[in-house]
Amino acid sequence: MTTPTTPTTLITGGAGFIGSNLAHRLLSAGRRVRVLDNLSRPGVEQNLQWLRQQHGELLEFVRADVRDAAAVAKAVCGVQQIFHFAAQVAVTTSLENPQEDFAVNAIGTLNVLEAARARPVAPAIVMTSTNKVYGGLEDLELSVQGQRYLPVDAEVTARGISEQRPLDFHSPYGCSKGTADQYVVDYARSYGMTTLVFRMSCIYGPRQFGTEDQGWVAHFILRALRGERITLYGDGMQVRDVLFVDDLVDAFLLAEQNAARLKGRAFNMGGGPGNAISLQDLLDRIAQLHGKRPPVSLDAWRTGDQRYYVSDTRAFQRETGWQAKVAAEDGIARLYEWLAARLAQEKRGTPAPAARVAAGAH
Repeated sequence: MTTPTTPTTLITGGAGFIGSNLAHRLLSAGRRVRVLDNLSRPGVEQNLQWLRQQHGELLEFVRADVRDAAAVAKAVCGVQQIFHFAAQVAVTTSLENPQEDFAVNAIGTLNVLEAARARPVAPAIVMTSTNKVYGGLEDLELSVQGQRYLPVDAEVTARGISEQRPLDFHSPYGCSKGTADQYVVDYARSYGMTTLVFRMSCIYGPRQFGTEDQGWVAHFILRALRGERITLYGDGMQVRDVLFVDDLVDAFLLAEQNAARLKGRAFNMGGGPGNAISLQDLLDRIAQLHGKRPPVSLDAWRTGDQRYYVSDTRAFQRETGWQAKVAAEDGIARLYEWLAARLAQEKRGTPAPAARVAAGAH
């Protein structure tokens, strides 16, 4: 039976897409969760409302910004585990305002680390980084096969990009997240803290309100459902490995369980070669689900956009036994159904669906 003395888990950015899915899984297991979020991203208030409706008093909400060191220190009091997701998430925004990007991603992360270090027993920290820490991968020789780029090196195609790849921060966003990434890794080395980093590829699933700058799978589906044109930056043959959010939550829980053994390490996290798709492939899948292919416009390549990035997740698999379970084809269909139901509810002016389609469901 849960009591007020049950250990609390802090999720920064916990009202966001990934944070709310993790919070739902933890709360459903009877764990107490404290969400710190500034609610700046469109749609996240709906996620918070949903969590409150589903879980009541097990959920504690702190409206604050990770740039506020005092607020972060207060939020860290009494917690045993921290999942640090709060971030500025778009390369385009970082190019427009690199100082704010750095303040949120680098200084915000340092605030979390210092708040944890100040506790009598420092809580463990799992932080989400990005594949952008590896740069544009310009040296990776590619060929065009069908409507996607693939490495000429068959081994890279079969396995993806590993953690042995040299870091090469590209774009202010890559620099700020890379800085945070390395601080988290080093706090295990310098202070003996239990810290762990996931360098993430493309995560998708219910409770994602995708935009042109971030969350492209949901963004493409939303544009198609609304009958709106989709802009492809580049030629649409760039490839990513997509990972369904339930599989990511499984990985977070395994990271938490094994954190003492894995501390100070960074792991690439994504769907792997088996879930690698190009933007054009996604448009084809949407056409199957929607009955027609969305209209498309082409625009120039954007700064830091990798033509190919697929995660080699074997290191985390070896350490924990984790593997992605939801195939891209199935996961995209689940997200399409959730977004379609949500838009239908909005048109009728009735409350949004309770998101039982996938959040925490297996």
